[in-house]
Parts: sequence; structure tokens; C-alpha cells
Amino acid sequence: MPIRDAATVIVIRRDGAPSVLMGQRGASAAFMPGKFVFPGGATDPGDAHVPLADLPAAQADALSRDSRQPPHAIAAAAIRELWEETGQMLARPAPWPDAPIGWHGFAAAGHVPSARGLRYFFRAVTPPGRTRRFDARFLLAEASDLITDPDDFSHAEDELSLLQWVPLADARTLDLPFITTVVLAELMAHLADPEAPLTIPFFRNDDEAHLVARLGGRGPL
Repeated sequence: MPIRDAATVIVIRRDGAPSVLMGQRGASAAFMPGKFVFPGGATDPGDAHVPLADLPAAQADALSRDSRQPPHAIAAAAIRELWEETGQMLARPAPWPDAPIGWHGFAAAGHVPSARGLRYFFRAVTPPGRTRRFDARFLLAEASDLITDPDDFSHAEDELSLLQWVPLADARTLDLPFITTVVLAELMAHLADPEAPLTIPFFRNDDEAHLVARLGGRGPL
């Protein structure tokens, strides 16, 4: 099974107890049916042609390590999947007459994507034997950076149902993929000590021990 590059975005809302944006995959979905997940999916060819001049240099450098995709393509995929699956936009107003395929609706809203608040947080490869395999990068975003109403999901496509802001303290009570429980544990530890230097956990799933590597040093991420 070929491994496809993918991006997932974890949007954190802080107007109250911290919560994260999640939705439920359909019961008939080929991948992770019925599970609650963060918005995300595979990179598209057009993502490599999306202008993302505001992707922070430290994030671009981290995303480029051991990667088949340019960093702006991964960040763009995260923004596109968030928009498609939830109707929420990380963007800034600007004309975009030459938007690539897959981004025409985004451009029609009078916006271009903005990656200025994205932070690379986690990476995982789907284990062998699954119906689909992804090399997924998880990126953090703040709900305060959304230009859309965070409670309006009326423009979402139908890939995820029960879209909601889940209190972080309750998220692990949902029916989650294993890797999502791991990501949530990492996120809770990070939010409990936000000043601690950040490294990137990497679940490679390429050996029997399923060892976790830490990407990068404790630098400016």
C-alpha cells in the first residue's frame, strides 16, 4: 500500500476551557469509519502551487525535514482540508484569480490562505495492513486566527458529521483512533506547560517496536 502525504490541523479554542475542533467520520468510510478525528486529509497536486508567503521560517524548515513534499504544500493541505471539512478558514482578504484546482471556492470567497499561525506539532505514519496509509503531519492553529464564525459549520462538506468544539478534558472519552489519543495526550502536556521547548513526536510505524522518534531540537518551534 503506497503511503500518501497528508496534513491534519488541530484548532484550539481558548474562550473558556480549552477545546478542539473535531468531527465524526461516516460509518461507511474506507478509512477510520465512525471515528472522531481532527480535520485533515491527503495533499493534492494543487497544494504545491498555493502562495503561502506567511508560513513562518521555523515551521517551513521543520516541515521540510525528511519530506517528499515542499513545506508550503503540507501547510496548504491542512488549510484546505479544514475549509472543506468544517467550512472554517485560515485566510486573509486578497484577490486570487489564478487559484489552482481544488481552491476555486476558497478564492471565490475573496481570500487567500494564511499559514502565519500554524505550528508543526506531530507526525505519524499509518501502520502497515490498513486500507490506506498516510504520512500525516499534525499542525496546531488557534481559533482566534479563523476569519469565519467558529460556530458556523454550514459551509462544510459532508465528510465529517457532528462537527463540534470538544472540551480538551473530555476529548479522549470519544471513539478515537489510537493515534488521536496519543496526539491529545501530547497536546494536553504542551498546554499544561506552554513555555517548555517543543519537539515533534514521530510515530514511524516501520518496526515491530513502533518506536517514537523526536524530530528536531528544542528550538524555536
